Amino acid sequence: MKTLKVACLLFAASAFVSAGDVQTFHGEISDTQCAMNIHSLTRSHQEMIKKQTFGRDAASCAKECVRRGGEWALRNGDEVYHLKNPEGVQQFAGQKVKVSGTLDAATHTIDNISIEASGEKASTW
Repeated sequence: MKTLKVACLLFAASAFVSAGDVQTFHGEISDTQCAMNIHSLTRSHQEMIKKQTFGRDAASCAKECVRRGGEWALRNGDEVYHLKNPEGVQQFAGQKVKVSGTLDAATHTIDNISIEASGEKASTW
């Protein structure tokens, strides 16, 4: 019985450690195509907006890029994080946000638990 208790305790502890710590990340909701230089040399929506290619603002550009195969991302300067859970992200497209979740540093992916607007005006990165 004591061995079973120790095994259960070790299992619970290992599950907690592997789950990672919930962190808060700040940035702008973007798409991987613009944020990672796939079709934007400046890593921004501004290039696409100026050319009138994919939208009239950061939000419509990000939505169109995701519709065309990109993925949702959080961008803070040169840092770009993939967002694992796409549900509800679209409503924050082009906005500055706070994302809570766990980071997989190997893949630069945030397992996002929640997203909320930060109240800051989005930049023109």
